[in-house]
Amino acid sequence: MKYISLENFSSWDQKDKDKYTVSVIKGLVMDTVRHANSGHTGGPMSSADFIYILFKDYFKFDPYDPDWFNRDRFILSAGHESALVYVLLHLIDWLSLDDLKNFRQLHSKTPGHPEVEIPGVECTTGPLGQGFSMAVGMAIAETFLRHTFTSISKDAENLVDHFTYVLASDGDMQEPVTLGSASLAGHLGLSRLILYYDSNMIQISGKVTRSDSTDYAKVFDGFGWHVQEINGHDHKSIRIAIEKAKVMDQPSIIIGETIIAKGSVGMEGDHNTHGAPLPQVEIDATKENLGLMPESFKLPEKVKTYFQSRFEELHKNTINWKTKLEKCRKNKDVDAFWSISIDDNLPVLTYPEFESGVSLATRKAFGATLDHFAVQLPSIMGGSADLEPSNYTGNFAAQYSDFQKDNKSGRNIAFGVREFPMASMMNGMSLHGGVIPFGGTFLVFADYERPALRLAAIQSVRVIHEFTHDSFFVGEDGPTHQPVEHAMALRTIPGFYVFRPGDAKETVICFEKALQLKDSPSALLLTRQGIPISEKSLDEIKVGVARGGYIYKDCEKQPELIFIATGSELSLAVDTAERMSDKHIRIVSLPCWELFMEQSMEYRNDVIPIRGCMKISMEAGVTLGWERFVGPAGLSIGLDHFGASAPNKDLAEEFGFTPVKVEIKIREHLEKLL
Repeated sequence: MKYISLENFSSWDQKDKDKYTVSVIKGLVMDTVRHANSGHTGGPMSSADFIYILFKDYFKFDPYDPDWFNRDRFILSAGHESALVYVLLHLIDWLSLDDLKNFRQLHSKTPGHPEVEIPGVECTTGPLGQGFSMAVGMAIAETFLRHTFTSISKDAENLVDHFTYVLASDGDMQEPVTLGSASLAGHLGLSRLILYYDSNMIQISGKVTRSDSTDYAKVFDGFGWHVQEINGHDHKSIRIAIEKAKVMDQPSIIIGETIIAKGSVGMEGDHNTHGAPLPQVEIDATKENLGLMPESFKLPEKVKTYFQSRFEELHKNTINWKTKLEKCRKNKDVDAFWSISIDDNLPVLTYPEFESGVSLATRKAFGATLDHFAVQLPSIMGGSADLEPSNYTGNFAAQYSDFQKDNKSGRNIAFGVREFPMASMMNGMSLHGGVIPFGGTFLVFADYERPALRLAAIQSVRVIHEFTHDSFFVGEDGPTHQPVEHAMALRTIPGFYVFRPGDAKETVICFEKALQLKDSPSALLLTRQGIPISEKSLDEIKVGVARGGYIYKDCEKQPELIFIATGSELSLAVDTAERMSDKHIRIVSLPCWELFMEQSMEYRNDVIPIRGCMKISMEAGVTLGWERFVGPAGLSIGLDHFGASAPNKDLAEEFGFTPVKVEIKIREHLEKLL
């Protein structure tokens, strides 16, 4: 069979045009993966029909502005199918042919998995399940903003008004983070969320039936989703399914039964097509069978023009929207909320007041600060993983109400015991824009969240994680709930800011700094137990925290010893120094390593001199990593083993975290050096 002539393409009926355009897309996918000699071919070929119909006929966007705020969002949770998305972006003219030819190459715009920096890519995906969870977060943000603007002014009800579409694979469905997020999405009634599940029943190791026999239609029906099962290659069925999904008052799943590598002459249904390019002879034969020209990377201009036939209408829609936005912003309340939420113009914040000298847990200080900041920042939205009394987010929940199916303007999210989905949804909320997400749980459960924390840093999103119960001082709950290695583990994530404030006042400023880090995720590690509130002014602490570390208390002469502490151990350092009055001691508070390491070498050496004094670190966690500050002759006082179940005062005595025992350790270390 020779290639199909396009001379009379304009006179073809829609069905034939669509069928041929999908074939062209498959040809480009095969060429892209083959040229790189790396990537995934089978999945993109089974998903091509749905994605083509979605983008060609239903997807709302501005073809000349990929960042238009009221666009529909599309998330490729099956990130290994990236070649398909890149081909679609090439059809839109957001990627060039050279970009396709540079697939998976260094510094290209077409990396192995989609990355958020690429025009038209909403989030970085690849770790299966997280794309879907981020999509749930985006749908939460859209729904909250839509209802909030409507509550401010009826005229503003369509300013935020779009859908979130997801493409997921069999592998996505097997990741528990997907089902955890889907359960909450159904409970919340996120009607603007539409999931297409490309069920080709193949994964890299073989048939899905080897490891999974779940009836996902029943599962999602039980979650409260609208469920449709269709032939994922039938364009009429796809259109009907999308149109139904758009009018439902529930989130929707469209389960498309498909064949991996659909259209391939000799390899349809073959699991070997999942993660590899097709052989060139197979590509040549498939192109001939599909009526495509044999040349590589061939996109006929008539096909591209057909695909873009809605573009002027779409652009006109955005122009009308911008005109409406301009009119709506003449309402001062709409303008104020738009400025803070969408434009992200943070006001100059005022602070809660704390009484110096009294003891207060930093988790309580966080709760008071959240309450105070939330009044000034209506875009703060989040909640706790079923730990409101422990995370001190209960007042926020009571004041601003739960975001629920019948209350879409609520600012508190009752995430339930879903730490990983919570963290991943927070990433999606931040990526959508318009809200500043926070989430609370115990520090020990940061392990459950870690893949999402890492992905937050990769994507440079502002999310604020509140991790309370930050050390063995948790006490009676024992070693399973006492984080030992967690603070240091979080510090190993590049671009992730870890704050461990030393008292209530540092907590306020650390929280404010986290809000100001618009392109970075952060975590606040907070105490369960009370610790003394500093006599220092907030202004003085603000200057120090902004630099990550500062001289908290100095001595009159050149220091012999420098105590470097974080969190609850800052007061331990102060108490120990008072016992060692025969020594010249400087106390350094180091609430954020990442900020401190961004300072000039001169400043860092002024605070913690390289030579001339011995450095002692104090932190109720593993000592690994502190050598960068204390040096080879220094001493790190920490906990390099798991905790135990007992009242926290007994554990402090047992593990040597009392002024008396810390002094003994320091003096013994000095004697060894002498």
